[in-house]
Amino acid sequence: MTVDRRIIELYNRYVHSAMPRREFLTQLTRMAGGAATATTLLGLLEPNYAQARQTEPDDRHLSCERIEFHSPNGVVKGYAARPRKLGHMDKVGGVLVIHENRGLNEHIEDITRRVALAGYIALAPDGLSVAGGAPADQEAARDLFNKTDGGRIATDVLAGIPWLAADPYNNGQIAVMGFCYGGGLALRAAVENNGADCAVAYYGKQPPADEAKKIRIPLLLHYAENDERIDAGIADFRAVLDAQHVPYESYIYPGTEHGFNNDSSEGRYNKDAATLAWQRTLEFFAKYLKKA
Repeated sequence: MTVDRRIIELYNRYVHSAMPRREFLTQLTRMAGGAATATTLLGLLEPNYAQARQTEPDDRHLSCERIEFHSPNGVVKGYAARPRKLGHMDKVGGVLVIHENRGLNEHIEDITRRVALAGYIALAPDGLSVAGGAPADQEAARDLFNKTDGGRIATDVLAGIPWLAADPYNNGQIAVMGFCYGGGLALRAAVENNGADCAVAYYGKQPPADEAKKIRIPLLLHYAENDERIDAGIADFRAVLDAQHVPYESYIYPGTEHGFNNDSSEGRYNKDAATLAWQRTLEFFAKYLKKA
């Protein structure tokens, strides 16, 4: 079933604002033309982690664990995955995987395992650790995220960079990759030059020009064609990167919506674009996460 763009835009407003669920459902029902169709659409828009899972938590090729590490503020919870068959002398790149605006969930854990299957050490911190961890309910997670200090969340998440750097199997190279909120934070890590060697942003908000001028590391930027809020900043951001001679790749995927990589939301997911973006991401990692 194809979901009307207006309905996808409504859902995106819902997950990126404080819109109450009752209001969202009222508008959805009106736009859908009735409660029955709205219920069907809701099933396509909201996360279905089991259906979307591409890797299993007990995959025999991986070693996965829930961990705790320290940030300047305290203890942070996280999910780590790595190739199981790393020999004593093996050294590989590390990848920090940053969630959307709802904290760590099963979808991000699945992406973390995909990164590990590609041969890297991967860590996904939970930015809501300070609030007890991300709730399973998406609206509750969104609301908790909005109420939690944004500076604390960012500091806690980016503390995963030194955790990766200290891993005995790390080759000294670190990538930061994020989605939506996480994409913006990945670019923040590039601005702050705090240990990341490259960054990948999926539809992440661009930093202001005066901050973007500080970026020196290679970037890979994935954007959706139908994403007015984020796309409004692309041209100016590219101009700054060009002026600073920053190596970067930037792609806009035709016919896609914000969140096109999130396969747990069938209504927004675009398999062709997500597959191509992932291929480009792995090629980018292969280029920039080799041992220096």
